[in-house]
Amino acid sequence: MTFPNRVIIKGAGDLASGVAHRLHRSGFNIVMLELPHPLVVRTTVAFAAAVYRGDMEVEGVQARLAHTADDPATYWNEDIIPVFVDPAGELVSRMRHHVLIDAIMAKRNTGTKCGDAPIVIGLGPGFTAPQDVHAVVETKRGHDLGRVIYEGAAAPNTGIPGHITGYGTERLLRAPAAGIFRPQRCIGELVQAGETVAFVNGIPVVAAIDGMVRGMLFSGLAVEKGMKVGDIDPRGREVNCHTISDKARAVGGGVLEAILNLWFKQK
Repeated sequence: MTFPNRVIIKGAGDLASGVAHRLHRSGFNIVMLELPHPLVVRTTVAFAAAVYRGDMEVEGVQARLAHTADDPATYWNEDIIPVFVDPAGELVSRMRHHVLIDAIMAKRNTGTKCGDAPIVIGLGPGFTAPQDVHAVVETKRGHDLGRVIYEGAAAPNTGIPGHITGYGTERLLRAPAAGIFRPQRCIGELVQAGETVAFVNGIPVVAAIDGMVRGMLFSGLAVEKGMKVGDIDPRGREVNCHTISDKARAVGGGVLEAILNLWFKQK
């Protein structure tokens, strides 16, 4: 088997971007697939931002919005990760690739299967190895974060975010109603409990705790009631919201391990 240097990643959110960054730095050629209006929250560390901005850089690695007719090699030659808007994943069957990574974090398998590539990896719950993917990487915070699973599934989704300094659900900002999202504070700013940080159709989104705004949707996006629109990190200035998170780095390391392990076994 040829060394698996061509990788397609479905999704370009913060976890997917952490994976892409690690693989890019390791010499892999990456293609990322996204939605026309991705609901990415950690916009400072997500290559999905290229869909809105045209270009996006995360820790020295650059991504650029590509057109579906483009040859990804033209971007690789410039050391750039192309991000294609491809909600149906049609490019998976059209592009020659060795590895497919499902990183859309849907908490369920939306159609990814082992036959999609010589090596297929799923992030988080919704996948079972080796039935529908060759490996699953654990995304739940805790002792097993980043662990590669070759038989079985990741921990089930509980809907409860991992705790940071004792705070869980309180960290999340959720839409109080359906409508158009308008942020009032920016990622990296410090806020206090009770402060209005955004509006949805004129209804305030209020911070429940003191901390730093670590995530916030792009302005003008349509949201549903209860949807996550941002998050507050209680660690405040201790956090660098412009670098890849410890969680994304751990997951990226697990993906790299899985690719090399599966490649050596298939040789």
